[in-house]
Amino acid sequence: MKAKGKIVVFVLLTVVLLAGGLWYQKQREAARPEQRFRSQPVERGEVQQSVSANGTLNPVVLVNVGTQVSGTVRKLYVDFNDKVGAGQALLELDDALLAAQVKQSEANVANAESALELAQANATRMQSLYAQEYVSRQEFEQSQQALKSARAQLALARAQWQKDKVNHGNTVIRSPVSGVVVDRVVDLGQTVAASFQTPVLIKIAQDLSEMRIDTSFAEADIGNIREGQKAKFTVDAFPNRNFTGEVQQIRLNPTNQQNVVTYNVRITVANPEQVLLPGMTAYVNIGVARRDNVLLVPNAALRFKLPEDARPEGAKAAGDKPGNAAAPGKPGEGGGLRKGKRGDGQQGTVQVLVGDEIRPVAVQLGITDNRNTEVVGGELKPGDRVIVGENGNGKKPSSVGMRMF
Repeated sequence: MKAKGKIVVFVLLTVVLLAGGLWYQKQREAARPEQRFRSQPVERGEVQQSVSANGTLNPVVLVNVGTQVSGTVRKLYVDFNDKVGAGQALLELDDALLAAQVKQSEANVANAESALELAQANATRMQSLYAQEYVSRQEFEQSQQALKSARAQLALARAQWQKDKVNHGNTVIRSPVSGVVVDRVVDLGQTVAASFQTPVLIKIAQDLSEMRIDTSFAEADIGNIREGQKAKFTVDAFPNRNFTGEVQQIRLNPTNQQNVVTYNVRITVANPEQVLLPGMTAYVNIGVARRDNVLLVPNAALRFKLPEDARPEGAKAAGDKPGNAAAPGKPGEGGGLRKGKRGDGQQGTVQVLVGDEIRPVAVQLGITDNRNTEVVGGELKPGDRVIVGENGNGKKPSSVGMRMF
């Protein structure tokens, strides 16, 4: 029995030692930088910096069709999405009152013509009598004046008649352009009143195969935008599809809202399939700078900050204090961006894995596409592995002993 107990104790001790050794080896492996941190090799490639803003898609030409006369809508010939041609009738207003005015004007013209005939006859008669000295010169001149007045009255009556005919013709509202009806404001039987401001009855988009985007870019970005630059955009209706356009115009009139200054940038868009509709929200990106075959570092590596427990002992004591960035290149420094010596660049620091060691490397940065950043200076080389984050939950290996039971 004693021999059996010794064997059991020996086996248990052996298991404990083996388990402790495996646990210790696992902890050492987990503490190694290449196991604890995620890294990514530095490569060469292309990068494009862009500025972005939201905008609204609109037709190039949107015509608001109104009316110059008042009346009740008697007939409607078109509805939403109907295609119309130039000169096509869109709707009719009740013309009873205007038709009566036309007839009244016609009667006034006939009356003026009759008065003119009488004045002409009197003037001819007075001229003959004046030649025979049967009437005075004053009477003769009065007859000539009456003739001229009758002619003027006839011209006035004809002008009023012409005006009333035009107003009567305006009861039929016609399309000024060819296009598509995008909005109809009135309904059958509705009364419209044309007073100081012409009421809008129907909106017609002239051509939906060509559209435009009106966007508002911040003043910090407007300096990099030029006419003719290519623009890319997406819409919520087609989230997986990219569309292209071109900067047509930068409006010089600024908009100031709550001390934020923006400028309207108009972008032309080809819409041959007519899948883009008026009013859609466009998320626009304009490429303002591009570099090819340059050294690129992930932005995650620039944002990464080395944890306290992973820093060398000397760096732990110095530590990064809030508001105090460590000098570039010192051991234990975290990542991040700082203004560089040049006005058009910034400085940053990345953590490079060299075997089992972590070495901070200061770099001079160029343009960025928000995923990768161009490296224009520093000791970083292609193939260097930079730390972009921690594996798992990012906690350091536990130092608590293993529990057997």
